[in-house]
Amino acid sequence: MDRIFAKLSYEMEKKLDTVLVTIIADNGSTPRGAGSQMLVGSEGRILGSIGGGAVEARAEQMARDLLEKKISCCHLFQLHEKSADDLGMVCGGNVKVLFQYIPGTSVYWTKLAQTIMDRISHRKAGWLILKTDGSAPGLVDGNGTEIMGEEVPGSVTRNGWIPFQGKDYFCLPLPIGERAFIFGCGHCGQALASLLHTVGFRVTVFDERTEYANDEYFPTAERIIVGDYTKLADYISFTEDDYVVIMTSGHSYDMEVQDQVLRGDFAYVGVIGSRRKTAAVNLKLRERGVPEEAISRVHTPVGISIKAVTPEEIAVSIAGEMIYVRALRREATGVVSHGCPMH
Repeated sequence: MDRIFAKLSYEMEKKLDTVLVTIIADNGSTPRGAGSQMLVGSEGRILGSIGGGAVEARAEQMARDLLEKKISCCHLFQLHEKSADDLGMVCGGNVKVLFQYIPGTSVYWTKLAQTIMDRISHRKAGWLILKTDGSAPGLVDGNGTEIMGEEVPGSVTRNGWIPFQGKDYFCLPLPIGERAFIFGCGHCGQALASLLHTVGFRVTVFDERTEYANDEYFPTAERIIVGDYTKLADYISFTEDDYVVIMTSGHSYDMEVQDQVLRGDFAYVGVIGSRRKTAAVNLKLRERGVPEEAISRVHTPVGISIKAVTPEEIAVSIAGEMIYVRALRREATGVVSHGCPMH
């Protein structure tokens, strides 16, 4: 969404009309799920994707037609062979798409795009409220308090339909990203931090060594901490939504970090190392009184088993596992963003 609205803002600076294309409902197997977006201009797709293939090509053409007519609409694409709207796709599902016409001279849309980009850049939670009748959308903060727009729902909890005063709305969270903490700034930490940034995690790295924990090695990190592994609370307050990867320069440091992290809330903890090391560390954690339930939630050896060897391959393995856990957590709240390509 951040790149979409940055590009929208740029197009509006040039006074160019656009159409924002958003999947607002999906059923069955589909290439992309609800919340997927693309921006279309007079020359075709500008940025984003709603799944590629025939459905995206048809949506792009529809958007260009609507651009000429200066109107918005909703359309249901049926991804079934020989359906009434046969696209030659046999995924087996349906997607409902909102085509939102945006005048290039709209002061409201200009302000909305700028506000959304500002909130995302400052990691402020919020929800974009798209109105399925094509009228101007609204924006609320993480508590549901109105920022922009009229007659927007006062309570928002997840992606989905919100019936409100006889109208339908689709609520889309601003992508501020989940926090990921990497303990250990060696080769694997460097490769992982870079990769996690590209898939939407907000990365903090932590190490006691200034020669490793610096901007040169971690240009995309949101925060770089040089500190004491035994006193994490002096630097960090963990939450139940945080992801932690432990790959320090020594087993004793790994255990110190685990001891502290596992006594609080977290979404994911992964620890690098062999099964033998894991058994030894877990024994000491139990002796220290770390809850068994917390120990059992640790992903170790960390990552998906893909026979990774190099730091870059190990980073792919760990990032894949984190993406999977993130998807499961989102699904638990009713947010499903994957489709048929990757089950």
